[in-house]
Amino acid sequence: MATTISVNSRSVQILRIFVSGIFHVAGFNHLLHVEKTAKRIEQANFKGIAHLFGEPQWLIIISGIVMLLAGFIFLIGYKTKWAALILMGVLIPITLTIQVGQITTLGPLFKNIAILGGLLFFVLNDTSTSRKPI
Repeated sequence: MATTISVNSRSVQILRIFVSGIFHVAGFNHLLHVEKTAKRIEQANFKGIAHLFGEPQWLIIISGIVMLLAGFIFLIGYKTKWAALILMGVLIPITLTIQVGQITTLGPLFKNIAILGGLLFFVLNDTSTSRKPI
């Protein structure tokens, strides 16, 4: 049985804004630096994961667009749960491909894990501010 807790709605908005920021930055970086990002994939220990999904350069462009669109939808709080799921769907393969196996750079790995935790908060909780009366 789940326990209900009270959370300040302003803190939920701030969390949503902060978590969405990384996707705007990453999305623009993907679109502006396709070749540089593709080189990072090719140097990654688990680059085979990216290749399972297709040509890395196309994946970079598609993921950049998805991060920008879903990040904006998440930012404004529209269909937050779905936007969070989509962002998780982009972040997990990126994390597995680039950060996992890079033992010298654990910071980015745990940054992505923290971001996944923030997104999971919105997947597991109803954070809508307008509730219909019962």
